[in-house]
Formats: sequence, C-alpha cells, structure tokens
Amino acid sequence: MTRRLLLSYLSLAALVLLCLEIPLGFVYSRGERERVVNAAKDEAESVSAYAALSLAAGRAERDLPTRVAHCAQRIGGKVVIVDASGVSLATSHPTDPAMSGNLAARPGIAAALRGTSTVDVRTSTIGGVEYLSVAAPVGQEARPVGAVWLTVPTRMVHERVHHVWLLLALGGFAVLTAVTVVGFAFARWAGRPIRQLENATHELAEGGGRFTPVTITKGPPEVRSLAAAFNHTAARFAHLLASQRAFAGEASHQLKTPLAALRLRLENLEPDIAARARGSLTAAITETDRLARMVEHLLAMARLEEHAAIPATVDLGALCTERHRTWQPLFARDDVSLVLFAGSVGPVLAVPGAVEQIMDNLLSNALRASPAGSTVTIELRLHAPSRRALRDSRPRWVDLHVTDEGPGMTEEQRARAFDRFWRAPGAPKGGTGLGLALVQRLAHASGGEATLHAAATGGLDVVIRLPSVRPPVEGPGPGGDRSRRPRREAPALPA
Repeated sequence: MTRRLLLSYLSLAALVLLCLEIPLGFVYSRGERERVVNAAKDEAESVSAYAALSLAAGRAERDLPTRVAHCAQRIGGKVVIVDASGVSLATSHPTDPAMSGNLAARPGIAAALRGTSTVDVRTSTIGGVEYLSVAAPVGQEARPVGAVWLTVPTRMVHERVHHVWLLLALGGFAVLTAVTVVGFAFARWAGRPIRQLENATHELAEGGGRFTPVTITKGPPEVRSLAAAFNHTAARFAHLLASQRAFAGEASHQLKTPLAALRLRLENLEPDIAARARGSLTAAITETDRLARMVEHLLAMARLEEHAAIPATVDLGALCTERHRTWQPLFARDDVSLVLFAGSVGPVLAVPGAVEQIMDNLLSNALRASPAGSTVTIELRLHAPSRRALRDSRPRWVDLHVTDEGPGMTEEQRARAFDRFWRAPGAPKGGTGLGLALVQRLAHASGGEATLHAAATGGLDVVIRLPSVRPPVEGPGPGGDRSRRPRREAPALPA
C-alpha cells in the first residue's frame, strides 16, 4: 500500500511539473529569441541610417569602415554594407573575392536591395537560437541605395536557454524529491494502521479464533473507525468460535457415553427378553447404533467447518487399495462383491484424512443399498480437458467412481441427496442422512466436487473429482488425446 500511495503522489506531482515547466521553458525561450532578434533589428536599422547619411554626404569610404568595425565589436558578430549593385562598401571581417562577388545573391541582401527588411532565425528543438542574421535596406525603401547585413552570434543565447532548461529540470527533480520524502512519510502514516489490521486478520484466521485487539490511535479517522469495527467483529467471532468448539467437545463426551451405556444395557437385557420381543430389542439396538453414527458424523462436520485444512498430496491409488482390503470382509459377509480398478492416475490433492472418510461413507452406503449377489465397483479414472492447442495449462482431475447395483435414485432424489438429514424414501435402515453431506464437504475442502449419476447397472454411480498433481500434458501426441479415459493398468481385484 505504501508503494502504491507513493507512486500515485509522484505521478501526480510529475504530471503537474510537466504541465508547468514545459510551457514555462518554451515561453522563456521565445522571449529570449524575440529579445535577441529585436536587438539585432535595432542595430541593423541604426547602421542603415548611419550608412544612408554617410552616402548622402559622400563620406562613405571614410566613415563606414570605422562604424562597421565598432558595431561588429559591440555585437560580437559580423557586419557587411553593400551598395545598390551588391558591391561591398565596408565589412567588419575579411572576405574572399568569391564571397564578395556573391553578396548580392544572398537571399537577405537581395531582399534588402529590393527595399524589404528580413530576419533569418534558426532555432533548436528546445527553443534555443542557433543562427540569426538580419538584413535592412539603406536609404528609402522605394529606392534603396544599399543594404546592411548583420550576423549575430547565438552561442550565449543558446547557452542561456539550455541553462534555464537545466534549472527547470533540477527544480523539478528537487520538487519530486521533496514529494517523495513527504509522500513516503504520509503513506507510512496512512498505511501503518492498515498493515496492523492485516496482521491481526492473519492472526485471527490462522490462530483458530485467537487474536490480539488492534489498538490504533494514529492514522486517518476512517482507518481508526475500521479498526474499532474490526475489533468488535473479531471479538464476537472469537466468542462464537469458542462456544462452538466447547459445544462440540462437550457434546462428544456427553453423547457418546450415554449411547454406549444404553447399548450395553440393551444387550444385557437380551437373555431376559421373550422371543416375541426380540425383534423390538434388535430394532432398539439398531437405532442406538444409528444415533451413535449420527453423532460421529455431526462431530466430524463440526470439526471440518472449524478447522480449514490445507490440501496436501496423497496417493489415491494406495488409499483405495487399503480401504478395499479393509472393507472386503464386510462385503463378503453380506455376499456382495467388491471390485477395485486402480489405474495409474498418480497423486492428487486432498485434505489429510478426507479420502479415507469419503471412501468409508460411500462404501457403507453402497453396502446397505446392494442386494446379495451384486457387485460394488471402485474405479479410478484420469480426466483431462480436450486439447485446443499444443500447450494447454488447464488442470487435470482424477475421478473416483463408486458404483453399486442397488435400487438407485431418481433425478429429483439425486438433487437432494447431499442435503443434511435427507434420506431417500425406502432407504435401508441404519442411515443417518449425513454421510453424503459430509462427503460433499470433504470434496469441496479438497478443491474438488462430488456428483451423483445413474449407473448403467441400474444403481448409483458416485463420482468424487479431485485435482491431480501431475502437470498438464503439452500435446495430444501421435495417437490423439487419450487422457480422458486411461487404460486400466491394474487388474481387477476380486472380492
């Protein structure tokens, strides 16, 4: 923020200086040019009047050389006087015969011999005078008897203009330096409270609700007001987060212990229950287990919402193999086959522990929904967008499919399946309505998504899409783009 404020101050100051100094420099250059031109014209007219009087009195050969030498010495330039035919009458500097014979051909002298005064000024890019010559007729303009030609040195004028431009540049640099010092101090003064608020925000985000109140007594009034509002909001947020954490911890102990005791008492009643009441006892134990699982899911979702974990690299293939090995005996007990197709998909990004929870929930739902003799399939597929160019920087994904052969869901039911506590009509007993909601939260926290599709076998195909760690492929290769459905490199593992 300090750099941006300082840059804005310097940009504004530089714009103002350019708008002021450039016109000022050109105005001064034009004034200097007009001053030296007017002085040269006055000098030429003075010499012209003196030459006219000398020619009229017949003293041209005696008086004009002295006058010309004196004038050239005063202006530091050159003076030439010619008669009506262009022959040199007096000159302040030696001239070669070739030049003396061509004086009448010069544009300025030729115009003066026709009765017109001329000024030839050549300027530089920044307005300095590089060359100046003045020609004036001698005598009456209608019938001039000669001409005066002056060339004035412009080195001093040129240097003076350059000196003024240099002073303007140094003045502008001094102003920019002062603006930099003052602007930096002001930017630091205005940006220090913002940096304190930023640090407090990071501390609040990374500290799990713990933060140090921001005490801001300096800075703009708007920032002080913002700091007060932030302290109030952060304190309220910390209080709410602490209350939620305390509730989750207390609920974990207060609910798990009575449920475990209740299930134990129900199991102890089994020997004393009549045969006709055994079904009710079994249903009570089943509901107790369902309530325990619901408590576990609620606490898991509360912990997931409380701690924003950062996705890390995990080996999805190895995790799927491990969960397949763990769940296979349970599926075999219910006469359901569990098959794994683990292709070479590489590592993915996921919240630590999320893949295990996702697999456990999906396999538990699939086991309850699958009839005896059916098959549940776990398959990994590498999904990549279609290539439009030789290089494509779009990310690749890995799709985890868990497909069963159960009753499946309608389109309306699949649209509501991720809602909390929602259960499909006719769903098997023992569900809590929180498994798919937790799966979706874990997928989103890992940077992916969870979707439901109708399986080709009539059941449900749950797809968990997770970002792949592999870099994008640069081109489709000679065989076309085959990254959408990678070939199955690992054989099927029977149940």
